[in-house]
Amino acid sequence: MHTALIADDEPLLRDQLKLRLGKLWPALKIVAEATQGAEALTLYEAHEPDVVFLDIHMPVMSGIEAARLIGRGRERRAHVVFVTAFDEYAVQAFERGAVDYVLKPFNEARLAATVERLQERLAEPAESDDQGPLAAVLRQLSEKMQLPGGVFLRWIKASVGQTVRLIPVEDVLYFQSDDKYTRVVMDDGEVLIRKPIKELIDELDPDRFWQIHRATIVNTRAIAGVMRGLRDQADLKLKDRPETLTVSRNYTHLFKQM
Repeated sequence: MHTALIADDEPLLRDQLKLRLGKLWPALKIVAEATQGAEALTLYEAHEPDVVFLDIHMPVMSGIEAARLIGRGRERRAHVVFVTAFDEYAVQAFERGAVDYVLKPFNEARLAATVERLQERLAEPAESDDQGPLAAVLRQLSEKMQLPGGVFLRWIKASVGQTVRLIPVEDVLYFQSDDKYTRVVMDDGEVLIRKPIKELIDELDPDRFWQIHRATIVNTRAIAGVMRGLRDQADLKLKDRPETLTVSRNYTHLFKQM
């Protein structure tokens, strides 16, 4: 039996989707319901469903943001289906095949096609966690639909013991690679994530986060000053922090005007 999670801030629409799925896919078990993206992430970690239906526009954390984080790092991700009333741009992105979509109000024929496609994909062998196609679709959706936060990452998901912590990106002072992990350093501590620096830099707001070394990205609001270092490098001082960060010569040009 396959399982699913539904995330939508409108109870009536959640009930309608459950009713139609019950008719089209009786063997699918709805294991959890969420009212916004952050709650969907928590419930996903608790239940690990095969399919996640995400409303694009939800408070606090949108479906787009949640989709970036759901299942990251697992051997096989859940299949994401977006629920949206905005078909003009959505269809263009979804037809690329990385994710599927259901339009509001729900059309039974369209939902039936989605169910058939999901059943086919679930019958296929598990694939490695490849973010490429999904990430491209999410960027396109964010740009076309002008969602809050634009195309930039707003949340970091980190496993802390048996719990999952959601960290607002603006709270991060700096990211620094540490062997196969990346350290995420905040005022109140640090966590480790598996996402590499080379992927993070493409998703962060370049006006807020600067790469200063091949292994380091810093939040500009955390910078207190910069001092000349050895061999054309520089040392970055942080506000209210004892450590300094090395700025390699490839990135010292960022501080010419400071």
